[in-house]
Amino acid sequence: MTTALEEVRRRRTFAIISHPDAGKTTLTEKLLLFSGAIQIAGSVKARKASRHATSDWMEIEKQRGISVASSVMQMLYREHVINLLDTPGHKDFSEDTYRVLTAVDSALMVIDAANGVEAQTRRLIEVCRQRDTPIITFVNKMDREVRDPLDILDEVERELGMPCVPMTWPVGQGKLFGGIINLRTQAMTVFESGSERLPQDFETVPLSEQGKLADRFGLEWQTAMDSMELATGASPTFDREAFLAGKQTPVFFGSGVNNFGVMEVLDALVDLAPSPQPRQSSLLVNKHMVEKTIQPEDAGFAGVVFKVQANMDANHRDRIAFVRVASGRYAPGMKLKVQRSSKELRPTSVVTFLSQRREAVDEAYAGDIIGFTTHGGVQLGDTITDGANLQFTGLPFFAPELFMTVILKNPLRTKQLQTGLDQLGEEGAIQVFKPEIGGPMLLGAVGQLQFEVVQHRLKAEYDCDVRLEGCQYTGARWITADTPAELREFTNAYPQRMALDAANTLAYLCTSPYDVRLAQERFPKIHFHPLREHAGLALGSAG
Repeated sequence: MTTALEEVRRRRTFAIISHPDAGKTTLTEKLLLFSGAIQIAGSVKARKASRHATSDWMEIEKQRGISVASSVMQMLYREHVINLLDTPGHKDFSEDTYRVLTAVDSALMVIDAANGVEAQTRRLIEVCRQRDTPIITFVNKMDREVRDPLDILDEVERELGMPCVPMTWPVGQGKLFGGIINLRTQAMTVFESGSERLPQDFETVPLSEQGKLADRFGLEWQTAMDSMELATGASPTFDREAFLAGKQTPVFFGSGVNNFGVMEVLDALVDLAPSPQPRQSSLLVNKHMVEKTIQPEDAGFAGVVFKVQANMDANHRDRIAFVRVASGRYAPGMKLKVQRSSKELRPTSVVTFLSQRREAVDEAYAGDIIGFTTHGGVQLGDTITDGANLQFTGLPFFAPELFMTVILKNPLRTKQLQTGLDQLGEEGAIQVFKPEIGGPMLLGAVGQLQFEVVQHRLKAEYDCDVRLEGCQYTGARWITADTPAELREFTNAYPQRMALDAANTLAYLCTSPYDVRLAQERFPKIHFHPLREHAGLALGSAG
């Protein structure tokens, strides 16, 4: 019988992050394939085929060939339970990605070797840096014409603001790509193209046979040895404590589509990445919030809802709350409580995931991601425990930058539209604002593509044909005040500008950046927040 501590130490929970088209979804497929979680990798490029990437399940993703929703996959490898969260690379879905990053203990950053660090990767790096999330770097597409590896390392160091420690090193690139030198095992794995090849099929030559390798790879070998010497000379030695503190990143090279260099990453996740880490929470003691650190091996069950997904199964119109277990052990039949509402939960079907495939959970420990069917009453950021009154902090909602008004083409579908907007708003697919003075609902988004996805989903999942029209609003700020009287005075002064979001939090809608400044001058005691943490908690710093 294993102890809770042993179970926690077996777990690794990480997110794959990258700019779109760096090969993230392909790499996800290959990690699943090599751990034995799936038997056949879905080609991500051949979108016309019926076999789509395991992690892209939504209809619109299949049509566009991009990930628009993060997905969760669990696999077993070398006696370890690996929870992998694939995130959307597209900037329009960055909110979903930011929330996923709050649920993991490390990140695997995929970089296109031809393009280096791109815009979206930079934004994701910032989120990782704010949380000191350890990052493993995989430089992909070495079988193409790419940039010099030293140049890529230099850029990663500049952008990440932390030193790179090469763990593997490429020999050649493009048509002359010969393979990678594994600095941990002191051997070279020889490259052969083809996506059907398994890691054990690649030839490995120990570095002790340098002469043989020099004869075989000629100039490419010599160039690789020289640049590797420069890279290792300029890099610190790998320091696990520094890596865990987010102060250095181990770097691997390979070609995901050719199954090459992926096994080394999988091994690094087991050997180097951290097991579940302690989490900060707030505890209500004598009407005062007190900070408390929750250890993963603590006995009491506690978890946080970092994602709610509607209609994962079109036949059942279900909604799944994804919970990152922070402590304790989940067992079927447990009585759970939603802390925000004090509502009791008795989830009947609790599952782990392989994207859309689900399996019933016998038990789950800290680090695991479990999902349960919910019929409302659970929101993003909710803390769920087996009784303890605590609240996890830090699930961010960003003030939207784009707004549209929802016009229903058939007024008889009002009820379905309301249900659809409620569910998509709770899910975080889009932000929904209900004007206090009535009138059509407003949708707020970080990126234009979010509107298209919501319009598509309202039609496909709720049978609501809507038209989205532009409106005068260009921003929103959540508002709080020190006293109810101050808040009332402010809302009376700007009745047209007040709206409630999906969590019933009051927001002030603005038509230009000057609006907030003028309102702030007129009402100095009102706080305007560009970031909202979960409802019921202190909002982000006033801005």
